[in-house]
Amino acid sequence: MSVEVTTLENGLRVASDTMQTVESVTLSVAVGVGTRHERPEINGISHLLEHMAFKGTKRRTAKAIAEEIEAVGGHLNAYTSRESTVYYAKVLKEDLPLAVDILADILQHSTFEPQELERERHVIVQEIGQAADTPDDVVFDHFQARAYPDQPMGRPILGTKELVLGFSRDSICDYLGANYTFPRMVVSAAGNLDHRALVEMVGNAFDKPPSKSEQSVEPAKYLGGDATDDRDLEQVHLVLGFEGLAYTDPDYYALAMFSNLLGGGMSSRLFQEVREKRGLAYSIYSFLSSYADGGIFGVYAGTGQDQVRELLPVIAEELSGLALTMAADELNRVRVQMKAGLLMAQESTGARCEQMAQQLLIYGRSLPLEEIVEKIEAVDATAIARVSARVLSSNPTYASLGPLKKLGRLDELGLSFN
Repeated sequence: MSVEVTTLENGLRVASDTMQTVESVTLSVAVGVGTRHERPEINGISHLLEHMAFKGTKRRTAKAIAEEIEAVGGHLNAYTSRESTVYYAKVLKEDLPLAVDILADILQHSTFEPQELERERHVIVQEIGQAADTPDDVVFDHFQARAYPDQPMGRPILGTKELVLGFSRDSICDYLGANYTFPRMVVSAAGNLDHRALVEMVGNAFDKPPSKSEQSVEPAKYLGGDATDDRDLEQVHLVLGFEGLAYTDPDYYALAMFSNLLGGGMSSRLFQEVREKRGLAYSIYSFLSSYADGGIFGVYAGTGQDQVRELLPVIAEELSGLALTMAADELNRVRVQMKAGLLMAQESTGARCEQMAQQLLIYGRSLPLEEIVEKIEAVDATAIARVSARVLSSNPTYASLGPLKKLGRLDELGLSFN
């Protein structure tokens, strides 16, 4: 592999993945802090901070930040997740120094002007309102909250309107100072670049004094249960899930393959049985969300009110029966799909940049491609049966949203998953 990693004296890790056949570079700064690091009274502050980083620094206005990156045809953005916040830019190879300078500037020298903060608070309130009008977003928030009740892992990434409107400049600065420390950050770049040059650029641009912080994270405690939200909608949106596995769990790849077998594509069990054979749903898929110390595995579907009672037993049957009825060619097809997806992603500077950064945050090292392929190859029918039994033995989490008056709770439907 072409990955190189250097740790600076201040604790900041710099990683690169050289791709000499492309003309661009994707650069990111990944910070190992997200929603699960927030106290209840500051839920949503990671996401607000992500927004505010683009609203002006000591050297640049918000407009200047946008104009400088777009003047070279580049792209600048960020996202917040439950365990990390990532800022990234994509530019032509000759404009990498500008990308490094801008990202370093917004993460170290943002001014958080009061009028900008006031405007951005209301922008996020609009974002929260937009999400509230999107049923498949809402049902996943309900699902997460029920799987991890009364703890950071179960709270919404966006926070609430009331909390967001109450955040002060001091609260953002305090959160930034306590959490955006160099040992918890990874600067990664993939594309046509030189590692030594990147290390020198980053060392010069990230010029704040070294800092350390004690990271206190409440362990994720999965519980599960039912969450229902009766609304006047055309469809019932439902998510049925179970406790999943951490990234570092030995059965992680087996569960990823089980998820793909169940609902990972057009040839998957759920797509074929639910949509193609029975016509019970337009959208149905399985998912796996892993964390440092746990995870969630589940199925989403959107269907008509009259179809729910027929749909849920079908999902339950496929969940519990897959490991018992899986054919060798079915397992091999999914194995090839996973390897192909992994290898195709190697053609993208963005995918390689993000993968490298996340692996350093999660594992403390970059995983060789051959190692991942080997783990996928090692998953056999026995591993699928083992991980199926592990996951389905946990307490189910069921969230539903839509016209629910005629529908009961999950435990009233007489379903069995093992």
